[in-house]
Amino acid sequence: MQTWDAITSRRNVRSFSDRPISREHLDQILEAGRRAPSSQNTQPWGFVVVTDRAQLRDLSTVWVGAKHVSSSAATIALVISDDPEPGRRVQFDLGQATMIMMIAAADLGIGSGHAGVGDQAAANRLLGLPAGRTCSFLIALGYPSGRPLAPISKPDRKPFDEVVHWGTW
Repeated sequence: MQTWDAITSRRNVRSFSDRPISREHLDQILEAGRRAPSSQNTQPWGFVVVTDRAQLRDLSTVWVGAKHVSSSAATIALVISDDPEPGRRVQFDLGQATMIMMIAAADLGIGSGHAGVGDQAAANRLLGLPAGRTCSFLIALGYPSGRPLAPISKPDRKPFDEVVHWGTW
């Protein structure tokens, strides 16, 4: 798939087939995240990859919107320091890493759906995080059940002219 096709094909997938994801493809998705830009090249993230079905079921309980994690082939937990630098640049950096991994997955025909983490204590325990670390986001990955990824010609988005302004609002 070409970059534009991956971008226009990516959608939130929350229903996955039973097909596993190869280690080679997981490594490629993770390498995309590792290469994501970050403020002052701080690279504030660490990634925990979960593929064990029982662990995925348990992990799906850390947020009300994370039920799809239980049926994913793999889920990547994005981990940061408990004590990130002041400001929101760490969250911005995590957003870049998240999106680049989701696009890399789409390029491979792998669906993705993100989730937050509400129960930090459970997430930390399930992921075996050391003291001083916390899980910010989850990216569930898997091959979509139902329709495969393909460019979406009419996405459910606001009209271009409603969100794009040139020079002034």
